[in-house]
Amino acid sequence: MTETKNNNSLKVIAGLLGIILLGTIIYTVSLYKDKQKTTEILQQEKQLVVEDLNSLKSEYDKAIIESNMTNEELVIARDKIAKYIDSVKTMKGDISSLYRFRNQVTVLKKEREQLMKQVDSLTRSNSRLAMQRDSTYVELEKQTVFNDSLVVQNTQLASAVEKGSALNLSQFSVDAVKERSSGKLVSTQRARGTDKFKICFTIANNAIAQAGDREFYIEVLDPQGNVLGESFSKTIDSGASVTYSKETNFYYENKSLDVCDYISKPSGDFQKGNYMVNVYDGKLKLLGTSKFTLK
Repeated sequence: MTETKNNNSLKVIAGLLGIILLGTIIYTVSLYKDKQKTTEILQQEKQLVVEDLNSLKSEYDKAIIESNMTNEELVIARDKIAKYIDSVKTMKGDISSLYRFRNQVTVLKKEREQLMKQVDSLTRSNSRLAMQRDSTYVELEKQTVFNDSLVVQNTQLASAVEKGSALNLSQFSVDAVKERSSGKLVSTQRARGTDKFKICFTIANNAIAQAGDREFYIEVLDPQGNVLGESFSKTIDSGASVTYSKETNFYYENKSLDVCDYISKPSGDFQKGNYMVNVYDGKLKLLGTSKFTLK
């Protein structure tokens, strides 16, 4: 009787142990499945957070590239997101830690919106400045072209005035003359009978020429091409120069004016042959040339 009772107790205990073992197995399996599910959720959430962060980083990269100048705030924000991406990828925390990162993503998105507004405002401002600069450049180009045109016109006008105001000869003559005892001068063609050369010219009237004292230079060349007289030399700023026989001075009043001067006989007689007389103005411009022959 007692043995039967003991057997029944053992069976009860064994049953209870079986139930406990089965419950433990079921609980362990449940914990494993819960852990596996939690790990999967954690991985999914990590992937979503990383994707959001990568999307933000890409937007910052694009904004930095499209910006005409480096925006330090954009670069700092982009680098901060890159650090968050590394932290999320390497984290081994729980869901609550991951949710904190997700909340941080929301904060970063708001920060991005504010920065993008600032960038857009700065971009629009730079665009307006660029348009104003381009407009100013175009106007400066137009003004430069206009000024250049004025300079050309003024230069042409000055050149025309200078040419128009230059004095010119309307008549030019040279005579070999002999002076009689009475002082009267008579023309001659004989070298031995010539006492001096009489050089006369008429300066044409010029209304725009400047009135005042003027000087012309007379150059007389003998048959050998030598300059008669004391042979003076004249050089001006432009580099032009001439060797002349005599300087003739007169006062010009914008009216036609007759001027005569004389080249006296050198030591000895004038030579036989061909002579040339040139007249230059104060700027050494050749105004007239005359040739004659002494026999």
